[in-house]
Amino acid sequence: MKTIVLDAGHGGHDPGAVGRKSKEKDLALQVVLKLGKRIEEGLPGVKVIYTRTTDVYPKLYERPALANKHKADLFISVHCNSGGATTRRVKNSKGRYITRSVLNTSAKGTETLVCGFNRMDQQDVAIRENASILSEENYQDNYNGFDPNDPSSYIVFKLMKRQFRDQSIKLATYMQNEYSSSSRTNRGVKEQGLAVLATAGMPAVLTEIGFISNPSEEEFMMSSAGQREIVANLFNAIKTYKTSVEK
Repeated sequence: MKTIVLDAGHGGHDPGAVGRKSKEKDLALQVVLKLGKRIEEGLPGVKVIYTRTTDVYPKLYERPALANKHKADLFISVHCNSGGATTRRVKNSKGRYITRSVLNTSAKGTETLVCGFNRMDQQDVAIRENASILSEENYQDNYNGFDPNDPSSYIVFKLMKRQFRDQSIKLATYMQNEYSSSSRTNRGVKEQGLAVLATAGMPAVLTEIGFISNPSEEEFMMSSAGQREIVANLFNAIKTYKTSVEK
């Protein structure tokens, strides 16, 4: 494993979820920058590439495209979750019932998402692009004799998509296990049709590091100690994953 692309969700005009004191785009960037530094220090030889390092908004398709361009081995997108709002009927000061939107502040925990089967077909182009580049050198070693001019060779792509999904789930599981080891609520690994993951031609995950709508979790994610813990969880998961795929 030589290259990891780290993606801080949202940015620029898109704040993402908003808490009482913070915005998702800012917390995600803070964690991503610290995680990148930790990877560079703890995993010599692994290159870290960021989709953003400042408060800008890269378009969704540009984020995995950057990973494809650099032939990354992993794509990791960091986000904060939100409990959303529910509608309730309450009495106003005049005793009349009105409909009010109430933020769910009780939801808590972490979850990590991988691309669901319904969007896996979008990986085809990215895989083909990566394979055509990689096939220029040592393609026999990389693809067991893969020939980009031979239609039968494209069976390899279906196998690669399955492998990417399995590896994504493996990394996501390691991340959730690490969160659990720090006594965070584990909401599990989930498959969803996420645009930011759909075209990544490598294992890719989106991890929700906590609920910004929950005041205590927001404080945790804003704190230096909280960010250190989250970074340690993610780094340990990446390190475990690296060891497992390099056996």
